[in-house]
Amino acid sequence: MKLNPLGRTDLRVSELCLGSMTWGARNSAADAHVQIARALERGINFIDTAEMYPATPNIGEFLGRTEAILGQWNETSKRRKDYILATKHSGAGLMAARNGAPITAESIPRAIEGSLRRLKTDYIDLYQFHWPNRGSYMFRQNWIYDPSHQKRSETLENMYACLQALEGEVKRGTIRCFGLSNESAWGTSQWLRLSEAGNGPRVVSIQNEYSLLCRLYDTDLAELSVNEDVGLLAFSPLAAGLLTGKYQDGAVPEGSRMTIGPDLGGRKTPRVFAAVQGYLDIAHRYQMDPVHLALAFCRTRSFLCSAIFGATSLAQLDCAIDSVEVVLSDDILEDVNRVHREHPMPF
Repeated sequence: MKLNPLGRTDLRVSELCLGSMTWGARNSAADAHVQIARALERGINFIDTAEMYPATPNIGEFLGRTEAILGQWNETSKRRKDYILATKHSGAGLMAARNGAPITAESIPRAIEGSLRRLKTDYIDLYQFHWPNRGSYMFRQNWIYDPSHQKRSETLENMYACLQALEGEVKRGTIRCFGLSNESAWGTSQWLRLSEAGNGPRVVSIQNEYSLLCRLYDTDLAELSVNEDVGLLAFSPLAAGLLTGKYQDGAVPEGSRMTIGPDLGGRKTPRVFAAVQGYLDIAHRYQMDPVHLALAFCRTRSFLCSAIFGATSLAQLDCAIDSVEVVLSDDILEDVNRVHREHPMPF
């Protein structure tokens, strides 16, 4: 398992990251603990969670449960120092967390204390803001998002105050570094500008959606990542299971995510299945598991720090980890680019 630098820190994280958002809803604590042990055994040293998880079926209803499950493992295994732990501060609009309040200098210490308590740890390696207060282009909002309501001075004032609060937490030893999620190129550039002026910790990563089916990151954010050493933590690299092929021809496997969220978070569209078929055809042509194609593709991207995958079974987990042995040839990548041009934005 290759290890990649986390920004400009001395931390190095595995090219695959174990995601946790099913723990406490679709997976029991016992399931989660077995997954963690297997992932560490196979070379993963990076686990991502959030205070709002589990995210399905009902965001916020079980807020904190996933962190608590990971905390149980930390407490009983005594292996907290064996991995890099990432979690997230929920933001404006999530009523289950602080009545939907935005991320502020005042909310940061309280949110961190809550996460530390549930995680049963003294420190968080990577503390991320789950989405910007001003809104986001992610989760299909790119079709309608209008930034004209933003007030630049208020946004920058909030960023400055939040960086000051984060700096206090770094000095206190509760967090080691700071990352973003569901962010834009402009937003990330402002966080960087303020931190480089001496106002707080420098952004080390951006956790945004990225997959064969969702390549919004390929333009401005890719350039920012490469030049500023702010790597992508790609979530949903299998597009909520679409890229496995299990939903083709109208199939809805029992217990699958589509049985809980029929539109797969806006990913199920009239265009998506033709795009998926294009990638499935490539996998078939080269005698490759489609999961391996999807994850190996993410690893070809110069801006990738780690790809975050989730699993509801050990078989799924092992299959995902096996993808690190797969290297995509130039011919395969040419075929991938051809399908991408034919189906550039399937959702």
